[in-house]
Amino acid sequence: MDSDSAELSTEDVKRGLDILRDLGVLEIVFSGGNPLLRDDIGEILDYASKYFVTTVYDNGSIALNKIDELRSVDFVAISLDTLDEKKNDYLKGVSGAWRRAMEAIEVLRKEGISVGVSPTISQMNIYEIIDFTKYFTERGIPVWYCLYAYDYQPSRGAFSIGKRNDEYEITDGKMLAEVCDALMEMKKENRYIYITTRTLKAVKHLALTGERIWRCRALRSFLVVDHMGRVSGCHCKEPIVSIFDLPRIWMSPMIKRLQNEYSHCRNCTYLCYIFYSVHAGLTGLLSILFDRWGSIRAYMGK
Repeated sequence: MDSDSAELSTEDVKRGLDILRDLGVLEIVFSGGNPLLRDDIGEILDYASKYFVTTVYDNGSIALNKIDELRSVDFVAISLDTLDEKKNDYLKGVSGAWRRAMEAIEVLRKEGISVGVSPTISQMNIYEIIDFTKYFTERGIPVWYCLYAYDYQPSRGAFSIGKRNDEYEITDGKMLAEVCDALMEMKKENRYIYITTRTLKAVKHLALTGERIWRCRALRSFLVVDHMGRVSGCHCKEPIVSIFDLPRIWMSPMIKRLQNEYSHCRNCTYLCYIFYSVHAGLTGLLSILFDRWGSIRAYMGK
């Protein structure tokens, strides 16, 4: 949620969350920009956590100043790409980013907040990901992953979160497949790897063949709401309606048409969209629960 004179008020955000709950949404991810920049974020997160599995993304720069505001959420994901301090700061484009992220992880853990690490897998760190995963999971810190991607139509999308950079674009598909294999094997004994086997198989197949074994489920399994309350299938698509008008059109022919249109989209490789697409429907939900049972037990303290 970027600061903007037109951004939703606290009460409007709550109204929007009520609408999503009535539509059957189970999980909310607050990402940015950085949602922690909002002065009312504590109130919003407390409200969201009553009804949804709630995750907040931060790069480590603000979380340390928002400890009390984060106590109600289910997960805080700190963006960190490598154990190499200089490389991480280069990737983030900010001096000191690595130190702040590492400090945030440690402090949040001590405060009893469920914190994990979220690296973006790119050509710059692909050969480090397994060691990176071992480092954190051996310390009981969950790892869940992003995959380097860039916006294919940033001028038309709801907002932009990535530009093409040849330095980051994964060129070693074989190595990406090997990373997927290694993570699948590690998951058998490691409950702190928060990526499902079905997702890893889809990414591996894409890495080796360039083919997708999923169809995009935008406006079915996921949607995006920006800081002004505009709803899109994903951030690369144009907004279609205000969150407050969404119930009126949710079952309309227009939504059905867009769902079908998006299901044929082959443009992006954002890992979160892949995840929600390969785990579509009731069978998808059950497969998530089965895949993450060890992680759920760890989270519940059993």
